[in-house]
Amino acid sequence: MTELIDLPFQAERAVSPLDGSELWVVLDPGFVIHREASDFLRALHGASRSPHTIRAYAGRVAGFLGWCAGQGVEWSSVSLAALARFKHFIEVTPGRGGRLRSGATVNATLTAVCEFLRFCARTGLINMAVAEQLSEPRWLRFTPPGFDAGESGQFRTVRARALRTRVQTPFPEALTDEQAEAVLACCRRPRDQFLIVLLRDTGLRIGEALGLRGADMHLLPDSRALGCTVVGAHVHVRHRANPNGALAKSRFPRTVPASDAVLAAYAGYQHERAGLAGEDGTEMVMVNLYHQPLGAPMTYRAAKGWFERLAAGCGFPVRPHMLRHTAATNWVRAGIDLDVVQALLGHASLASTTVYLHARDEDKRRAVEAVAAGKRYR
Repeated sequence: MTELIDLPFQAERAVSPLDGSELWVVLDPGFVIHREASDFLRALHGASRSPHTIRAYAGRVAGFLGWCAGQGVEWSSVSLAALARFKHFIEVTPGRGGRLRSGATVNATLTAVCEFLRFCARTGLINMAVAEQLSEPRWLRFTPPGFDAGESGQFRTVRARALRTRVQTPFPEALTDEQAEAVLACCRRPRDQFLIVLLRDTGLRIGEALGLRGADMHLLPDSRALGCTVVGAHVHVRHRANPNGALAKSRFPRTVPASDAVLAAYAGYQHERAGLAGEDGTEMVMVNLYHQPLGAPMTYRAAKGWFERLAAGCGFPVRPHMLRHTAATNWVRAGIDLDVVQALLGHASLASTTVYLHARDEDKRRAVEAVAAGKRYR
């Protein structure tokens, strides 16, 4: 459903009666498919954008169209001033749960709307001038790590979105060692234990974990017999279509070393899988074992429901991305070079990895107390 409540347009999931494939569409107040918005969502699907992204964009575009209809604004010729009013609307209107949206959510909504309008302009559905007003030249006073500004700074001038809100970058949510152990203790079954250990030790995204196939699990000390030259036990992460809709975010393949804990948990899971599902006929690693259809590839929806139940049992929030953040934070605190952490996580930009260079409260207190203690003994 749309993120902006009580508006006449809505995003809905459509399932093909032919092959069961899933697409998202936007419906107008008469429950008629909005052609331009739905074409945009199909284009995202064709570009292999993740199911989470497509679902989020569907709701945000539906909310924008609904706001335009309610304000008497023609969406196909919307002005920058009208978009500024839309920005203010989503900033001051409570979302689900009655809370105001964060700056990051407001910017994500604006990004979806801008991509939609640019798509419509590129395909000739609206005037190109509508899309051209969405960005403006901006000179970068501060550049991110690794940015090449050019010999004379000629690359400091970039095209930036004309409308955006200020965002306070939060520290990534990571589990403490005690919480990580508690999470693992709450997992009573081998498959569940394997998924937690895999995410915690490799830093894989949940879509990457659900998209793993048996051929990606090179867990022998030497994989040359499999045609792989990577030394040691490791996991291959590849961007491709999967029967459960899982998708690796990055288009570039990578390998991530597998710890002894991952190997042990995988062996326990394989033994359990053979006993419960037998020859299930699927090459996917993560499958249903505790409900029908047994042996079917595990979906995003099933994983989300399981994590919600796990969090309820633990008594604190537990989400797949928290385990990825935990892996990254542990690597950084162990002194691993940031470019190595970037490669392990599959980040395209080093700027995405630098968020893990945050200092915890206990780190700051330890620093102050260490210096103070040194002064006392002088």
